[in-house]
This record gives sequence, C-alpha cells and structure tokens, in this order.
Amino acid sequence: MNWKFWRSSKRKSKTREWIDAIVFAVIAATLIRTFLIEAFTIPTPSMEKSLLVGDFLFVSKVSYGARTPITPLAFPFAHQEMPLIGGKAYSEAIKLPYYRLPGFSKIKNDDIVVFNYPMEDDRPIDKQTHYIKRCIGIAGDTIQIKNQLVWVNGKPEKSPENSMFVYEVNTDGSPLNSMTLQKMGITDGGPGYAPGLYRYFLTQQNADKLKGFANVKSVERMIQPAGIYEDFIFPHDPRFPWNVDNYGPIYIPKKGVTVKLDSLNISIYRRLIMKYEGNDLKEENGKFIINGKETNEYTFKQNYYWMMGDNRHNSADSRFWGFVPEDHIVGKAVFIWMSWDKNGNFFNKIRWKRLFNIIHH
Repeated sequence: MNWKFWRSSKRKSKTREWIDAIVFAVIAATLIRTFLIEAFTIPTPSMEKSLLVGDFLFVSKVSYGARTPITPLAFPFAHQEMPLIGGKAYSEAIKLPYYRLPGFSKIKNDDIVVFNYPMEDDRPIDKQTHYIKRCIGIAGDTIQIKNQLVWVNGKPEKSPENSMFVYEVNTDGSPLNSMTLQKMGITDGGPGYAPGLYRYFLTQQNADKLKGFANVKSVERMIQPAGIYEDFIFPHDPRFPWNVDNYGPIYIPKKGVTVKLDSLNISIYRRLIMKYEGNDLKEENGKFIINGKETNEYTFKQNYYWMMGDNRHNSADSRFWGFVPEDHIVGKAVFIWMSWDKNGNFFNKIRWKRLFNIIHH
C-alpha cells in the first residue's frame, strides 16, 4: 500500500517558496503591528526634551488593548499614502465598527500616548495622523492651567522633569555662544526684537545654567496672563477667555456620565456630541434637539482624554483642539530603540545614550 498518497507529487519551485515566505512574513508582521507592538518616529519637537526629534519608538498596543482595524483594506505597512507612488494607501469600501480588545491597564495621568489626531474629518479614525503627547487628564478629571502649572481635580501637578517653555534671555549686548548652546541642547529660538535680547525654548535646568553666564543679565519665563483670550484656543469662544498658559477649568467627559447642556458649555461639547459620537444636534431658540428629541442633557458614550506636549510653548495639543476620544487611542510609548540626530556630524548622528531607553511616564 502506498502510504504517501497524501503528499503532493510536485515539489514547490524556488520562486513559489520565496513567495510563500514573503506572504507569511507580511501577514505575521501585520498581525504583530496591529495587535502587539508598532514602531513610530518623533517628527516634531512637541515632546522635547522628554522625547527628541529623530527618536524611534516602540508603542505597545496591548497596554490599553489593541484596536481592531476599522479600514481593513489597506496596503501593508503604509498608513495614509502609498510609498513612492503616492495616493491613498487604503480603501473605505469596507468600514468596520470600532472595537478594542482587553488591555493590561487603563490610561493613567502622565502616560505618554500615541493617538490619531481627531481633527482630520476627511479620513477614517485609524488612518488619521499619529500624534504623541502626555496624557494630562483622564476621563472624569477636571483640569486647569494656572500660570503654566497644571492642576488636576483641584490639586497642582508636578511638571514633567524635561518640560520646556519660552524664556526671554537678556544679555549685556554681547551674543550667546552658539556652540555652547548646542552642547546644552538649546536648539530652538534666537535673537529677539532688540540687541542683546533672545528668546529660547528652555528646560528649567538650562534656564538656571544660562543665569550663570557672565554676559547674561536676566532669564525670565514668558507667561501669558490670565484673562487674555486667544482665538486659536479651544473652544474658540470669547466667553472662555483662555490661553496656552492659563486655561480652564474644563471637565473631561467620562462614559456614562450625564451633563446638563446650556448655551455656554455647548461650545465645549458640540463637536463631541456630533462628530465623535455621531448624533444629530440642532439648536433652536435656546433649546437643544438631539436625534429629533428636545433635551437639556447629554450622556457620554465613550471616555475622553486631555493631551499636552512637554514642550508647552511649541505643541499643538488639546489646548488648541480639545478632547481625544477613546476610539482614537493607538497605544502606549514604551521604549526608544533608535535615535537619529539629523544635525549631528558623521560621528554622532546616532544618539547612542538614548538607544533602548525605557520611556518613563
């Protein structure tokens, strides 16, 4: 009896073996990238000096629970555009409902989080641009910023160790040494509007060092006073005279919590009700009609978060566009596997001391 009847009489060609191996590798890498861990890079200085431009990170999807694909028809390893040829790297022919697998933990205050930028209405949620910020407030918190210090639920929070602000540096008229500034990691800023006057994005540590320079007369942090309205600040309503340095208080919505709606707070919750939670909202003669029913309250369907960059004067964050919905959360930044300094010379392009550093939250 021939016991080899179950085996194919034809051996796979080398080409077929290579194709099978590539297909398997793509599927395996896609599953790992979707459900376990994904690599990201830092393109902007909004998290300096906690994270640097050119840092390459691994972001854990399992920490908060992996989000299943919403637009599953997509080119492998591309996010928004096709590599080389351009054009959309995904199709919206199939769109699945949002679902998140169980995670190991919930988002906590001060976690560094990757999320989809919520203001890109022309793209599906999972294809919106990736942002990375520090979570200042979680669902249910009330946050406020007083003279640049964050308060959560009525208590002041310690600023991140490497947080940065704009400082005005006044010298005796002589210039600051550019090589010294570069060695200190002071790269953003320059001369101000008068001789001997400079403005730099500085950590408190670097500000203290500059005060010790022989030609430096003063180093002062620049703070926008309370009550000064900036129209680019959320909710973009002059009845809320808030700015980047003095903001709030503002409540961060929590799933299942009901709030009373009025003519004032509707500015804060209008986008949430309509865009993020998909309701039809009409406002007529001071009354609110949601999905055809008159009401003066709303119950939130999901949790929201408040994100801010550690480089507080050089970060487009929740102060500018408001809440981050839970369905926009991608994952938790866990460690730096590579760091590339584009301004470094041939011998120090790689920031060796940052390689494989765990990201402290």
